[in-house]
Parts: sequence; C-alpha cells; structure tokens
Amino acid sequence: MLDLIILSIHFFTCFLISVLIWWGSKDMVLHSPSKGTVETEPDDLVLVGKEDDIKKSQRITAKVNGREVVVFYHEGRFYALDSRCYHEGGPLRLGEIEDIDGQACIICPWHKYTITLETGEGLYQGINPLEPSPTPRWQSKGVKQRIHKVTVKNKNVYVSPPDMSVSFDSDYFAEKYKNGGDLAMKK
Repeated sequence: MLDLIILSIHFFTCFLISVLIWWGSKDMVLHSPSKGTVETEPDDLVLVGKEDDIKKSQRITAKVNGREVVVFYHEGRFYALDSRCYHEGGPLRLGEIEDIDGQACIICPWHKYTITLETGEGLYQGINPLEPSPTPRWQSKGVKQRIHKVTVKNKNVYVSPPDMSVSFDSDYFAEKYKNGGDLAMKK
C-alpha cells in the first residue's frame, strides 16, 4: 500500500513539473517584426540573436525552419541542437552542462540522459563484466541528437537549417513540439 502511495506521489510530482515547464517557458524566440517569420540571410542562415546577448544569457531557443533549436554558449563556443531530448522530448534548454571526459555535455532534466554538445552523441556509463574489477566508463550510443551549425558574423549569431537527408532520433520530438515548443496536436 505504501508503494502505491509513493508511486502516486511520484507521478503527480512529475505531472506538476511538466505543467510548470509548459506554462513557465520564457525562452527567446526571434521573429522578424515586419513579416512574422524568422529572419534569414542570403545563404539560408537563420539569425537567432546578437552574440553579446547569447553570451550573457548562456542559452536561448529559436525557430530554425519551423524547428525549435536551443543555442548554448559554453566556454567560449556556440553550440546548437534540437531543443527536445531524443529520449522522451525533455526540454534541453533547462538542462545543466557538464564536462564529461573532456566533452561539454547537456544533461536532460527529465531522465538525466547525457548528450555531447559538439556531436549530439548519447553517452552512458558502462562496464566490461569480463574485467577483474569492472570500472564504469563513458561510452557512446552513437549520434542521437541533431546538431546545427552555428556561424557568427558581424556580432550576430546564425544557425544553418538542418540537413534532412539524414535522420536522427531527436527528429521525432522536433516534429511533435513544433508549435512554440508545445506538443503539436494533429487533426
């Protein structure tokens, strides 16, 4: 009986956190004031913000060809990736950045999945049971999260549109969360 009560409290808490995240999103999404669309440059780069503003805030979200992307500034570099985690769609903009084996990684706030900012690889700690005293080591699951090329020109930060000829696990949630970061409802 106690297990059922604890499980119920856990699910209710998760539900409340999801509602708070959904209602409390105050991320920056840049649109052109004249057209209501995202500003693009001639070479299809999408303006996501001013370099100094992003450096100050450390992260923003923006729409790139209808896709919600999170742009991070970490230790002197810009990174951009799909804003929803490949695992269950957790909001990566709320995750913590950690250094793991010399790689900057975002930790998904929902289930603690670890994703490298530079390559989009999913990482996990595994052991080799054949070793005499197995030690957990970070290993790659392969590239799971779509990353986007970031370009800085004239104090502006641009993101390249995604190459859709290759698919990634995060594409599923990028499609689902198209309407301002809210779960898209298909009719």
